[in-house]
Amino acid sequence: MSRPLILAAALGVVLATPSLAEEVVVFAAASLKTALDAVAADFQAETGNTVTISYGGSSALAKQIIEGAPADIFVSAAVTWMDEVEKAGLVVDGTRRDLFGNSLVLVAHGKDAAPVAIAPGFDLAGLLGDGKLSMAMVDSVPAGQYGKESLQSLGVWPSVEPLVAQSENVRAALALVSTGEAPLGIVYASDAVSDDTVTVVGTFPADSHRPIIYPGALLTGSADAADAAFLKALSSDAGDARFREQGFAILN
Repeated sequence: MSRPLILAAALGVVLATPSLAEEVVVFAAASLKTALDAVAADFQAETGNTVTISYGGSSALAKQIIEGAPADIFVSAAVTWMDEVEKAGLVVDGTRRDLFGNSLVLVAHGKDAAPVAIAPGFDLAGLLGDGKLSMAMVDSVPAGQYGKESLQSLGVWPSVEPLVAQSENVRAALALVSTGEAPLGIVYASDAVSDDTVTVVGTFPADSHRPIIYPGALLTGSADAADAAFLKALSSDAGDARFREQGFAILN
């Protein structure tokens, strides 16, 4: 027995065992990164628990969860992919919430790009010239799906479809514009806020695509009180402030 324990036993003192820190594993849409990292840092500083976040396209993350990837919380950039996880019986009843909203914007490389009037039939192909339009995967990743829907609604998809460069998630699509590899890209307003090397040159009409909603939920593999506490932190006053400053709308 160690000297402190011997002394404590002799004095009849009960030594408290320090509580072990818990780990919260989050699967989250890539567009949430800047704000969610900030909330996670705040949570870790306040609680001593750790938060591990895997970012990616919501479709890929949902499929990983359904295939058995260990995660405690899922925050999707689309209702449809949360629906798939829920249909698989992996969402804890009563914990699903619509947390955030977003808008879809056209970004250009650099800080002095001219504004673009986004309206039915606008000449996006002409604006691209010989360049590419950077988008997330248009058939699976929410940002790409919303973007394709909007371009179809505006009647310009057939002219730009051959010019689209698709990426695995919206942050990767943003990076192509940020580095100048693509002159224009379609991303969320919150992504544009996170990168000072791009300019928002236009906002797509909200009625040209489905509402952009980020649902979050506890998953059935979650076991710690810290998991529920972190999900709650996402919609706390402090959490709301982190997301609002990054361009998200607060829905909860």
